[in-house]
Amino acid sequence: MRITATAASSLVLALAACGQPAEPPAPADPAASPEASGPVSAPAPMPHPAPAGGEQGGTDTWRSVVSTEDAANLGRLDEAWRLARAEAEAGGFAGQVEALGPLVDPNAAQTGRLQPAPGTYRCRTIKLGSKSGGTLAYVAYPFFRCSVELTPGGDLILTKTTGSQRTRGLLYPDTDSRLVFVGAQAWGMDETGYPAYGQQHERDQVGVLERVGPERWRMVVPWPRVESKLEILELLR
Repeated sequence: MRITATAASSLVLALAACGQPAEPPAPADPAASPEASGPVSAPAPMPHPAPAGGEQGGTDTWRSVVSTEDAANLGRLDEAWRLARAEAEAGGFAGQVEALGPLVDPNAAQTGRLQPAPGTYRCRTIKLGSKSGGTLAYVAYPFFRCSVELTPGGDLILTKTTGSQRTRGLLYPDTDSRLVFVGAQAWGMDETGYPAYGQQHERDQVGVLERVGPERWRMVVPWPRVESKLEILELLR
């Protein structure tokens, strides 16, 4: 997301001034998660370039960066919400889904203060629906760590820094209630860096970032490449 140096400084100050106590995290179902034993520190990532399309591509328009397939998947976000929730509830996880409250409400996005302030966040992943019927229809991971970085060039970068499935990408402006995330995942505990979007098709992630509380955001990826129909990354300050 391209922001001038002056605007970037103003953004950091404005966002930092708006901090409020985080909402209590929604309960998870740790028994359903392969990472249920608790956070495991990933190897410290080696230095890596900014994800493609930001400092490298010089654009603040996500549509000029993402593939036709990912743009189409984002256009089917409502369908992903509907099918993924229905499958999770029908699979015996209605109570767990209901307990997540606004986190799994498709209409919970709030306007204003869309950009999370730079810094460290608690974050966890929830997966709804099954990609091919071979996985659980609901999985909730424990909390790990995420970070938000505002680069000197004006790019806003979201990174999940711990866990066996980590992601890193740019946040682009879109509407008055959402940003668009364009990034890619690192898998396993041996990888020390992150692929750039477009380098490895199966790793690519495109989703929307929405604010759903005073200091609570969610990044929603419809039709992810593996495991689920809808993937949610919750961020808490």
